Amino acid sequence: MSLKQQVEADLKDAMRAKDQDTLRALRGIKSMILLAETEKGAKNDLTETAEMQLLTKAAKQRKESLETFQQQGRDDLAAKEQAELDVISRYLPQPMTEAEVKEVLQQIIEEEGASGMKDMGKVMGRASKELAGRADGKTMSAMVRQLLA
Repeated sequence: MSLKQQVEADLKDAMRAKDQDTLRALRGIKSMILLAETEKGAKNDLTETAEMQLLTKAAKQRKESLETFQQQGRDDLAAKEQAELDVISRYLPQPMTEAEVKEVLQQIIEEEGASGMKDMGKVMGRASKELAGRADGKTMSAMVRQLLA
């Protein structure tokens, strides 16, 4: 079942349950999917990688908003963002531990034959594809720098 189909099924369930937080989050996800599908030059169905990128982007937006609202003391808005983030997280794959990420990055570095910082672009490009949605870009970048140094 594709992400779009899963979201639509869960949206119906949330409507029946009258769960407003889940409804709001699922409608946001559905909107992002529809926008991506109707973009100029896009194919009708999104690939699994594109779906994960959309979800990762949505989760990142919610996290940033949550931090901002917490800093400003807006607990009411922070609670809404947290509820949406929880719903989005259900669709994301389980994040990898730092040890698992480091292991995958070391394997990529060996396979690419990377020897220094000049090869960081090659390593990060491949790592971003392989670890999409399961590892944070900042964390990957810091680890790659550490491993290549």
